[in-house]
Amino acid sequence: MTVRVLVCDDQVLIRTGFVTIIDAQTDLEVVGECGDGRAAVELATRLRPDVVVMDVRMPVLDGIEATRLLAGSGVPDPVKVLVVTTFDLDAYVYEALRAGASGFLLKDAPPARLLDGIRTVAAGDALLAPEVTRRLVGRYASRVAPPPAADGSPLTPRELDVLRLVADGLSNAEIARALVLSPETVKTYVSRILTKLDLRDRVQAVVWAYRTGLVG
Repeated sequence: MTVRVLVCDDQVLIRTGFVTIIDAQTDLEVVGECGDGRAAVELATRLRPDVVVMDVRMPVLDGIEATRLLAGSGVPDPVKVLVVTTFDLDAYVYEALRAGASGFLLKDAPPARLLDGIRTVAAGDALLAPEVTRRLVGRYASRVAPPPAADGSPLTPRELDVLRLVADGLSNAEIARALVLSPETVKTYVSRILTKLDLRDRVQAVVWAYRTGLVG
């Protein structure tokens, strides 16, 4: 099945590059492109892409607000959003994750990582760039709200172990190797964590881990 992608970036060269790379794949198709957040919301609402590749800082409406309108809490039929950004915009990335983005990548990531990221998000999994997860989320989580004590967590000790590794950017397979569990068992733990904490995906779980002081 072809993954339908909407590309939103106000820098024409970057947007064109993304479109060219994505359209060259047999399983991906660019169904639209635009240069501001308002247009992204309008196009995504009309075209219903599987994934929106979203820049953060754009005119008219920035990527954070556009993400909130497309994937935020209370949106009845959310669209999956993959945020791309430069490292200097890490504060904005954290806000985008809180707004409902399914993940983020750096703009200087190799093309293969962008393509894998689109496929990962389209499949319903969250995508975090492991090399910047701790720096991005850890630095800004404490600024959003005073971190509550983790002692009152509804999670079991083993679930907390799994969540710590999720927050470190590890995949289910990597967590399974680290904790000597099967990938299926890890998947079950992750599902339980999301259910207990009333979270949508792994991105929100990572944010929760930092905000509660579980990691940092």
